[in-house]
Amino acid sequence: MASHRRPKQPSRARVTVLTTAAAAAVVLSSQAANAAPSEKPTKDEVKAKVDKLHEEAEQATEKYNGAKEKQEKLQKEISTIQDNVARGQEELNELRDGLGSMASQQYRSGGIDPSVQLFLSADPDDYLDKASTLDQLSAQQVDALKKVQDKQRDLAQQRAEAADKLKDLSATRTELGRKKQEVQGKLAAAQKLLNSLTAAERAALQDEEQRSTRSAERQVLSAADSNGPVKAGSGRAGAAFAAAQSKIGSPYVYGATGPSSFDCSGLTSWAYAQAGVSIPRTSEAQSQIGTRITSQSDLQVGDLVFFFNDLHHVGLYAGNGQVLHAPRTGTVVRYESMSTIGGPFMWGVRV
Repeated sequence: MASHRRPKQPSRARVTVLTTAAAAAVVLSSQAANAAPSEKPTKDEVKAKVDKLHEEAEQATEKYNGAKEKQEKLQKEISTIQDNVARGQEELNELRDGLGSMASQQYRSGGIDPSVQLFLSADPDDYLDKASTLDQLSAQQVDALKKVQDKQRDLAQQRAEAADKLKDLSATRTELGRKKQEVQGKLAAAQKLLNSLTAAERAALQDEEQRSTRSAERQVLSAADSNGPVKAGSGRAGAAFAAAQSKIGSPYVYGATGPSSFDCSGLTSWAYAQAGVSIPRTSEAQSQIGTRITSQSDLQVGDLVFFFNDLHHVGLYAGNGQVLHAPRTGTVVRYESMSTIGGPFMWGVRV
């Protein structure tokens, strides 16, 4: 006969564990649900991230510009060296041709002087080592060959050194290019976050930027119309500032030097070029020229003004604490308060 047993009931301890685990799962699910909305970055958080990435991009761009400028300069030096080497080789060939004629004459007259044979040897250095013991050849001929050979060796050494430097610069430029691509990737990610904002939030950000630009314009106009403490630039500085003013609204583009688009140092170097003044390409190099102005109150319109500890941003002083500059990707040449640049004012330069 089959035995009927009552099913075994779970222990009180097991029930307590299961109940507690279920309760914890409910609490965690509730917390996750409540935390989800706060994970989306706010409008201000997105703006801060984009601004930071733009700053990093500008740093990389200025370094890239510097490497490119050095590379172009070195290429010109190499070209000059190669021309000098070619001329030195022609001089050497002419000298050897002259000695060849001398050898021919001696051969027709009965033989070639041992010193001339040595002079025409495949190893000119070997000749110079031994020529001092021979007096058959004129000192003038020995000196001429030695000068050409010394020049040739010197130029060959310069060419080798320039080639090594160019190789190093090429590697540096490649590395900077990779860094620039990395920053651009970050910018793309930040732009994606910006696109995730609502239309109203994006419009609010744009409105804030436009209000800032309009305020800066009013400050500049106020300085121009008043007889206050702001000193208007004159001469080259005034001409450079006027040139930059003519480009208000031109887009910021990495590495651009005008005339239709600019980066920050591209605008300042282009503006001064229009005034007949050649200044370095990068912001860091521009910061080392002219007369340094450490106090903002001493700035004049048209002075170069530098920002951030590494001096990676530059603009033209516009008066009343405003700057005319090419800010960053996605913006145009415009006026802006020096207090909203995003980095500290370091110093100015009067060119």
